[in-house]
Amino acid sequence: MSLGDDHGSSGGYGGTGQTRTRLPDSGDAFGDPRRRSSSRSLVTVVGVVVLLIAAIAFANRGDGDSSSSTDGSSGKPDTAATAPSGQRPVKSRTAAGIPSGFAQDQEGAESAAANYAVALGSADMFDKAKRDAVLQAIIAPSRVPGFETRLDKAYTPEFNKNIGLNGDGSAPKGFTFVSRTSPIGTKATEYSSTAAAVDVWCSGLLGLAGENSTTPVTNSWFTITMQLEWSNGDWKIVTHSQKDGPAPVPGDDRASSAEEMAKTVEEYGGFTYAR
Repeated sequence: MSLGDDHGSSGGYGGTGQTRTRLPDSGDAFGDPRRRSSSRSLVTVVGVVVLLIAAIAFANRGDGDSSSSTDGSSGKPDTAATAPSGQRPVKSRTAAGIPSGFAQDQEGAESAAANYAVALGSADMFDKAKRDAVLQAIIAPSRVPGFETRLDKAYTPEFNKNIGLNGDGSAPKGFTFVSRTSPIGTKATEYSSTAAAVDVWCSGLLGLAGENSTTPVTNSWFTITMQLEWSNGDWKIVTHSQKDGPAPVPGDDRASSAEEMAKTVEEYGGFTYAR
């Protein structure tokens, strides 16, 4: 029902068809004491809301100390969905440029899964040497050979050419290849101190930005499921799978030009994801 919908067939109160108009008690509407009382009440309500927002912001503030407490006494919200922990996500980065050194707890497993989803959806996966470096950084050592074999069969020269790339995974001259994954949220479906199963809901960009591109950059939504294990002081992937969605209703945004898209991808970097 729209705001202009009629709420009654009689057009008035009590079915009489008449409309009651209540005039101010005095001739000066601005001097009505009820208005002054309402103004004071509004100021009070606004003041309370401002203080509440400030209190929430203070409670959720991270002090950057990785040793911060994660129990209920730290002020951390009880709910898990997108609630910040206040802990630093990682302590170091690998040679492949992927975050590492995640905490051995549920939040650390979720943070690892989010960052690994970014790596698995990057343009590096289309280049054999770079892909192998990514796998060495995020896959459990005993599973690396199997992942390399399967992905070598998936990222073939023919596959690269089908999406507009050269056979070696590089972009043709005059084009910018875009392959990015952005985690929207994470959910641990299983957890122990040595193993975890994490779902990562993602949005992705894939395509070639350039004049007259036959494979322009498009957006997709998907969920990645990872089985992780605690190995050599960090979380590593044991198995990985992906399914479509959930996807929101597309908006009315105007598609950017190929030049604008290429420029944006080159200028904007990614993030380290953490709970």
